[in-house]
Amino acid sequence: MQSRQPRNYAPARRRLLALVAAAALIAAIAAGAYGIWYLFLQGPGPAAVGDATLPPVPSAAASSSSPLASGAIEGTWKVDTSIGSFSDFSGSFVGYRVQEQLATVGANTAVGRTPSVSGTMVIQGTNVTAATMTADLTSLQSDDSRRDGQLGRQGIQTQQFPNATFTLTSPIALGSVPQDGQQISVTARGQLELHGVKKDVEIPLKARLSGSVIQVSGSLPIVWTDYGIQKPSSFIVLTIADQGTMELQLFFTKG
Repeated sequence: MQSRQPRNYAPARRRLLALVAAAALIAAIAAGAYGIWYLFLQGPGPAAVGDATLPPVPSAAASSSSPLASGAIEGTWKVDTSIGSFSDFSGSFVGYRVQEQLATVGANTAVGRTPSVSGTMVIQGTNVTAATMTADLTSLQSDDSRRDGQLGRQGIQTQQFPNATFTLTSPIALGSVPQDGQQISVTARGQLELHGVKKDVEIPLKARLSGSVIQVSGSLPIVWTDYGIQKPSSFIVLTIADQGTMELQLFFTKG
């Protein structure tokens, strides 16, 4: 009987290793291409709230709004979510802005906002004497649904703590009744409840009376540990800054 010669598996092994290396290279190139696309084609995201000048009241509301009679600013004002649109952030919203480090992109500014806001404020004379605002955090939307889903279970844990609420604890002195179109700067001192924790805060605000609409915007730095919030983590998000910014833009009408 002829003895069998041992087979040489080396060429086949080398071909397999070459195929694996090629597949890894293709995957790396694809991931890099995705990261470049995400970085350059997604756009810079929504502009930050808190610029020196308030944006104009949406045209539909402005055209149907006439100046209030003298003294008619007194009374109860409610957040009016029918003004503007959430699609272009021209309406009422509350949200967050935070710096993050992504595995595929690098530094990124994450912005999430919700249009589900309700609240009232009471004006007596030239003072805002009471105000309460509630934002439904379960409807926060950013540019990535994966991030939004994680916030239900991590971070602000919206499944367990669905709302953020601000309650005014000191009157806001306006000084005088604002003229139509006049922008003023004030500070709202009150209590913010977030993630089940209540903290005393001071929120710098800009406000303007436009016809029969009061427009308010402002922002507040939020240190996560102050509210018992642990920074979320995932294979996509490498790190998140220790603090973020709460942003708000609200339109009020009397009723």
